[in-house]
Amino acid sequence: MQADLSRLIFRPEKRFSAVVTQQGRVRLDSEDNEQALINLHTTRTLAADLIGRHGGPSDALGFGITYVPKGKDPADLRITTGRYYVDGIGVDAAVPPVGVPVPDEDEPATDAAVDGWTYWTQPDAYVDPLRDKEIDHLPDLPFLAYLKVTERLVTHLQDPEIRETALGTTLPDTSARLKVTWQVLPLTGLTVGERPTKDQLRAAFDEWARGTVSTGKLAARTEKPAKTDDNPCLTAPDSRYRGPENQLYRIEVHRGGDKPTFKWSRENASVTFGVSSVDEAVVTLTDLGRDAKLDLDIGDWVEVVDDAYDARGVTSPLLQVVDIDTERLRVELSGTPDAEVGRLAARHPFLRRWDHRAPTGRGAKELVDGAVSLTAGGWLDVEDGLQVWFTGGTYHAGDYWLVAARTLNGDVEWPRDTRGRPLLREPHGLRHHYAPLAWVRGGESVDDLRMEFTPAARPRP
Repeated sequence: MQADLSRLIFRPEKRFSAVVTQQGRVRLDSEDNEQALINLHTTRTLAADLIGRHGGPSDALGFGITYVPKGKDPADLRITTGRYYVDGIGVDAAVPPVGVPVPDEDEPATDAAVDGWTYWTQPDAYVDPLRDKEIDHLPDLPFLAYLKVTERLVTHLQDPEIRETALGTTLPDTSARLKVTWQVLPLTGLTVGERPTKDQLRAAFDEWARGTVSTGKLAARTEKPAKTDDNPCLTAPDSRYRGPENQLYRIEVHRGGDKPTFKWSRENASVTFGVSSVDEAVVTLTDLGRDAKLDLDIGDWVEVVDDAYDARGVTSPLLQVVDIDTERLRVELSGTPDAEVGRLAARHPFLRRWDHRAPTGRGAKELVDGAVSLTAGGWLDVEDGLQVWFTGGTYHAGDYWLVAARTLNGDVEWPRDTRGRPLLREPHGLRHHYAPLAWVRGGESVDDLRMEFTPAARPRP
């Protein structure tokens, strides 16, 4: 959740059922957000308990799959409209209504409504038949078609209608949104034999899905840096966190795999700038931030992002700000963003700032593609006394943890055991949810793997 938050305090293990507002008290964003997350957790847990891990209503069952063999056009999948639930999250494959335009004087208007989706037109996958076949095209038969569900944060940069234009462009934006996105994707390589049963296919898929979960964990603490200036006018002498302001640090895995890397932000990666154009290494922005704290400086590490970049899980090298033209809102970067990122206004491109720098001190390593090497089994310095510890295990791009640092007590808010030792925690996100849809064998040979339930209401006798 890359929003401008003070902190994120929802913890399911605390078993809170509601946030109770008291009279005459300060209203905090963290408490409103906690109530929203309590509601989501309650309703989704109830749905998963009643439905199971995945399933859809029999009278509105969505995501039926039909295979369209390759002809003049690449092979395709037809996806039926309707609803489905994955881990309690409701997913709607409804096609947005398409209005009829005002008719021209010479030509009558035509209704452009679409009945259902296809693999190539689905809204959140951003697949492209003109891209490399190994990347986007459907694989050889047979394969398993599955549903991938992800909840993503949407700000006014991704959806301009969120912003109240009456407030003007110079004022901060207001709230953000959480959006459930879905993708129908192919999966090959399952060990199921030549004539697998539906139960065998579902079991093999579940095993694959379990293998996608990151097993690495992180702990955070503060440790007073050596040779610290104990000037009480700046920071209390006994403070272990030496930062001048309260911060919500975001520690995020940049690249997973055998040699993972990470990046971090003091502002939960919420410092973003709309992009109006990309020309080689020069990016033209729509603004340069509200103040000196939330703007860009030469030397900052940034990435150019758009809707497709996020949906595809792309990981590109971070780029460094080389020069800034404040009058023309142009930023020169140390390299050229990916060819397909930031060029289409319809995909809402923006530039995101990160705050990490190359590590210093004993054992420090150079940055890798602009990110910090993730070293397991030891405390790593972030800044101002904040330290993090990674365990061994698997990490995936987008895994993140949020650490609230506070100046009043000179410490970070992080779970501890009874002896005060910081606890290792799984990533706060990004979470993906999966469900098998169909085993595609070719032509009309498609085995439906969806589960369905019948609404409980019945007519009175």
